[in-house]
Amino acid sequence: MKTKPALTLTDVNAILDAAQKEAEANGWGVTIAVADDGGHLLGLRRMDGAPPFSADVATQKARNAAIGRRETQAFEEMINGGRTAFVTAPMQSLLAGGVPVLVEGEVAGTVGISGVKPDQDVQVARAGVAAVV
Repeated sequence: MKTKPALTLTDVNAILDAAQKEAEANGWGVTIAVADDGGHLLGLRRMDGAPPFSADVATQKARNAAIGRRETQAFEEMINGGRTAFVTAPMQSLLAGGVPVLVEGEVAGTVGISGVKPDQDVQVARAGVAAVV
């Protein structure tokens, strides 16, 4: 039987803390969402100044990184590169800012960030991931 890595509550809190620290260091108000490998929410932190809609967008980015098994930036680039039919996929928030937590090549969970520019969302998400891998 196959075993797989999974995020613990300690991991979720480490990701949330590291991502918040990165956002605060840059003066960014974002929402940080952490999901399991199936895209189910494990933790959410909406920082002061984060737009209200960012809570839903960050959650969807985390979900899409999980079910797509890749950074959501790949989906955004695909659409911007001309594959516009992909916007009809049954996924919301196909935007940069969703990053998988990879352990030995397996998706253990994901981080979704929303609230600032796409590259800044990715920067914050990667800082969160770096706290546990």
